Amino acid sequence: MKGARRYWVLLLALAFVQAAGVMPAAGHGAPGAPSGRHPAAGRTIGIKLLDAPESRRADPRAQAYIVDHLAPGSTIERRVEVTNESSTPMHVNVYAAAATIAKGKFTFAPQRTPNELTGWTSLNTADLELAASETARVRTTIRVPRDAAAGERYGVIWAQTGTGTDRSHNLTMLGRVGVRMYIDVGPGGEPPSDFKIERLYTTRARDGRGEVRARIHNTGGRALDISGALSLFDGPAGLRAGPFSVKTGTTLAPGDLGEVVVPLDARLPDGPWTVALTLKSGLVAHTTRATITFPTTPSSAGAVAASAAQQEHFPTPVVAGLSALALTALCLPLSKFLRRRR
Repeated sequence: MKGARRYWVLLLALAFVQAAGVMPAAGHGAPGAPSGRHPAAGRTIGIKLLDAPESRRADPRAQAYIVDHLAPGSTIERRVEVTNESSTPMHVNVYAAAATIAKGKFTFAPQRTPNELTGWTSLNTADLELAASETARVRTTIRVPRDAAAGERYGVIWAQTGTGTDRSHNLTMLGRVGVRMYIDVGPGGEPPSDFKIERLYTTRARDGRGEVRARIHNTGGRALDISGALSLFDGPAGLRAGPFSVKTGTTLAPGDLGEVVVPLDARLPDGPWTVALTLKSGLVAHTTRATITFPTTPSSAGAVAASAAQQEHFPTPVVAGLSALALTALCLPLSKFLRRRR
């Protein structure tokens, strides 16, 4: 029994490390990989966020990104950890630069382009000299002016390394990794986060694979980074398949409409299938179900029967609270029964 208990504790610890330990980076101009690789010399750097607000401990986005709601005139501090993952010494520049959300993507401004958020952001150091495999921590301070207008701002804390020009190289090669910033400003409480799955449809890609696509509407007051998975069941001859992961990279600003894609296996029969698509951003999740059939030819649309109503997925703290209430409800009658038996 003790061995089984240790086994589950180890599994939970590993799951937490995988969800929160490695922060998104930007080796090719976009956060999303554990580290960025220098394109010329093969030198590699990594970056991760070390702090999250106490109120967001259960939010996986807040473990990866600087996500916060701040009142005008307030100040927060966050630490990022930069690691030289190569076998040679490295000079690393650390700085904040602008970002926007456009056409369903978190888009990085070129080089060190500033915006309002970067003007509020300061770092305790801008240059790091890292030995091979050495790690350094950088403190980031965000000070919101008292007269700041309400709204959400976006930016990135970048760690950058590169090689300069010399007689053999007339181009400067740069590699950088970053931690995104989503800072909402306004009085009172934080605006709620939510979205709707408005439409589900099927297509077939040019390489022959079936795809399930969903149209998403951000109905809340904060930006969303959409992830999720699709499961298929009740297929031809009772086949089941999945879950298949949603293609990552969809980010929606408040009020935005966007699309997510789930690429599937080309060997899957056309259908019909019953599918369950679960999409989430942070602690907000929705599931929709439908009966679908994939098209037989590429670049054409398949059939989708009327989808069932979206089903709410409770955030983890709510589920824990409901579980505790259910356990209490079960224990009270049991305790009365035992008292009567005595």
